[in-house]
Amino acid sequence: MLKVENLSGGYDHKLIVKNVSFEVEKGEMLGILGPNGSGKSTLLKVMSGILPISSGDVLIDGKSLQSYSSKELAKKMAVLPQIHSHSFSHTVRETVALGRYPHQSGWFSSWSTEDEEAVMEAMKLTAMEVYEHQSLDLLSGGEQQRVFVAQALAQQAPILLLDEPTNHLDIAHQKQLLDTIKTQTIEKGITIISVFHDINLASLYCDRLLLMERGEIKAIGEPHEVVKKNQIETVYQARVSTNPHPERPKPQITILPDVKEKIVDDLITTENFQVSEELVVFRAEKQLKTWSSAVINAGSGWYRSFVNRRVDTHYACDNVHVEMLDYLKNRGFSEADTVGMMTAVQTTDAVIKEYNTTFGSIVIMVTAGVGNAVDVSRAHEVEMLPAIGTINTWIIVNGELAEEAFIQAVITATEAKTKALTAESVMDPRTGTIATGTSTDSILVAATQQGSHIPYAGPITEIGKKIGLGVYECTVKAIQTYKKAKGWV
Repeated sequence: MLKVENLSGGYDHKLIVKNVSFEVEKGEMLGILGPNGSGKSTLLKVMSGILPISSGDVLIDGKSLQSYSSKELAKKMAVLPQIHSHSFSHTVRETVALGRYPHQSGWFSSWSTEDEEAVMEAMKLTAMEVYEHQSLDLLSGGEQQRVFVAQALAQQAPILLLDEPTNHLDIAHQKQLLDTIKTQTIEKGITIISVFHDINLASLYCDRLLLMERGEIKAIGEPHEVVKKNQIETVYQARVSTNPHPERPKPQITILPDVKEKIVDDLITTENFQVSEELVVFRAEKQLKTWSSAVINAGSGWYRSFVNRRVDTHYACDNVHVEMLDYLKNRGFSEADTVGMMTAVQTTDAVIKEYNTTFGSIVIMVTAGVGNAVDVSRAHEVEMLPAIGTINTWIIVNGELAEEAFIQAVITATEAKTKALTAESVMDPRTGTIATGTSTDSILVAATQQGSHIPYAGPITEIGKKIGLGVYECTVKAIQTYKKAKGWV
C-alpha cells in the first residue's frame, strides 16, 4: 500500500530525516515514536508532500508520491497535522465537510448523498455530531482536535497520516478516538501511520512501531520488539521499566524517577501487628510493595494496611469481594490502601515471629486450619466438598526485593508450608494421603523496598533459608494449635 524508500528531507536547507525506509500494508496501523527533535513530525510531513523530498521516494500503490496531483493525492491520503491555525471560524459541520473537497468537481457544486453520509458518519465516530452547528473557535482544544480527526475521516482516503491525534484529549476521549481509528483499520482496511508521544498508547493500539533517533530509524517491528527497556532508555535518556499490559500482549512502560523520596526509617517488627478475636491487622507507616493472592487487592501493588479477617464457619455470600469491601470500609480501612484476606480459624491463634538476618529481618504470620486439607496431586480424583480450613501466610521483608525475589519467596514459602503439613501428618480425608495444603490457602509477600537489595529468594539464599525456616516453624505451631482446639491431640 505505502512504501518509503531511502527517504530524506527537512526544512530551511537542513536535513532532518535521513535515509528512512519501511513499508506499511493495507489495514495496518504503524506508530512512529521518538524523543522531541528525533524527526517524527518531519517524517510525516515529507511523506505527505507538505515538505519537499531531498532524496528517496514515497510510493503509494506503486506510484511515486510526486507524480500525483494535489487532488489525486488527497483521494489517496488524508493528513492530520499537529497544529492547526484558524484565520476565520467555521462551524463543526463546515470544518468536517472540508474533508470532502477532493471528491468535488468544484467547491461543493456536486455535493452528494455519499458526501453527506461521510460527514455525518465522521462526526458520529468522533462524538462531535452534537456540536454540528457550534462554531469551531468556541470549542476546547480537545474538542477541536476531534473535529479535525473527523475531517480526516470524512475524506475517506485509504491512507491516514496522523500527527499526535490524542493531543489535548483526556484519557476517555483518547481511548474513544483510538478505538475508532483502530476499528477503521480492521473493518475498512484503512492504513494508518501515526506519530505518538505516548509510548503506552502506541504500543497498545499499533500493529508495529517505528522508533526514531536523530532522524534515522533506531528500530522497527512489533511493539514487544521495539518497546524494550534498554532501547527506550537509550533513545529517550530516561530510566523506565517495562511490564505487560493486563489484557493484551503489548508492553507498557513506567517512568522511574531519579528523585529520591524521603526515607522513612521504620523497620517492620511484630509490634506492627494487632490481633483480636475478629482480625489480624498489620499496619506500616509507609506503603509496602506487595504480591498476594488475597480477596481484596490480589496481585502486585503498594499498600499500607493488611487484614486477615475471621469469618464464621457458616459464612456464605453471593459476592465475597463486595461484602469484604463493605466490611473493611465500615472499619475504617481504605480499599486503595488495604490488602484483605479471610480465614475461618481463630485469629487469636495467629503465630507471628520475627527472624533476623545480615541484610535486615523478616516477620512471618501464619493462621492455619486444616479441616479442608487437600493433596493437590490427588485432587482430580475427588469431588471437593465444602469444608472449613485455610492456611494464610504473610511474609514481611525489611529490604528491597527484586521482581524475581517476590515470586521465589512465594515458591519457598509454599514448599515450607507443605513440609510442615507432612511433619504434622495432615491428611487429605478424601484420599487418605498426606495433604499439601488446603483448597483456599492464601499468601502475601510484602517488602519495605528500603535497605539491602535482595535479588533472589530461593532456598539457597540467606533470605530463602529464613523464609523456609520461619514459614515451617510458624505453620507447624499454627497447625498444632488448631489440632488442640479441635481436640485432635
